[in-house]
Amino acid sequence: MKLTQIARQWVIEATRFPKNPILKSLSVKNSAWGPVAYFKKQAAGRIFIGGKVIYVLDVTDETFEQEVLKRSATTPVVIDLWAPWCSPCKTLGPILEDVIDKTDGKVFLAKVNVDENPKVSETFQVQSIPAVFAIYESKVIDSFLGAIPKAQVEAFINKLAPSKSEADVLVEMGDEASLRKALELESDHKEAIIALGNILVDTERYQEALDIIAKIPETSETIQIGAKARLGMKGLPNTGAETTLRLDSLLEKVKEDDASKQEYLDLLATLAPEDPRAVLYRKKLSNKLFA
Repeated sequence: MKLTQIARQWVIEATRFPKNPILKSLSVKNSAWGPVAYFKKQAAGRIFIGGKVIYVLDVTDETFEQEVLKRSATTPVVIDLWAPWCSPCKTLGPILEDVIDKTDGKVFLAKVNVDENPKVSETFQVQSIPAVFAIYESKVIDSFLGAIPKAQVEAFINKLAPSKSEADVLVEMGDEASLRKALELESDHKEAIIALGNILVDTERYQEALDIIAKIPETSETIQIGAKARLGMKGLPNTGAETTLRLDSLLEKVKEDDASKQEYLDLLATLAPEDPRAVLYRKKLSNKLFA
């Protein structure tokens, strides 16, 4: 979805659900496209409205596979089939949004206007609306029809949202003792390992940091932790002008020397994504390796 499409959809939603406190904050009456300033779409599908994260997707026949079926491989998606003329839809819509918002991303909401997207409604053989379906791993796992009370909606959504484990709660505490306790409970808890790895690097316990991140598959976070740990063990720079000088020095050796290549990659991993050196020196590495 483009930014303007998101804004347009929520202008429609603000009209459909004028009592929704989140939508009221958009102040759409005084500006044709003022809501655009409130929106920012993230890779995970998050939409920000006035700083508040909304896990809601405006889905069409064309985007259904990507936004619903593929997303459902990892996260339950609730599909709200509605139409602008449907009064019960106007009652149910804000309730679904509010309840799903409180899951903090454990469940997503996909809103489908059946008048504009007949293929989706045909897929679910919809005969009346609102119709709500819960999808997980591309399969319907639950559903209901009509504008049911909020308590029933909450029960429906809570069955889909995985509850926090004891380890999850410990990870949220964030201190080293809690993180180690979380790993005693779940030895491969990804968030615990990443958080503990960062603490170990910050306190110069570099080998232990490398050992802890080796317990899970490589991620962008563990790559950075590993890079900082290896550089720290060598007493090498990972920030500032010294990094640039070191990159220039290593560049001449990366093709023949694996250790120099690893150090070069480690230095790149410590650069912020917005740092212009990240793109520049990755390009230089590519040119050197494949020249």
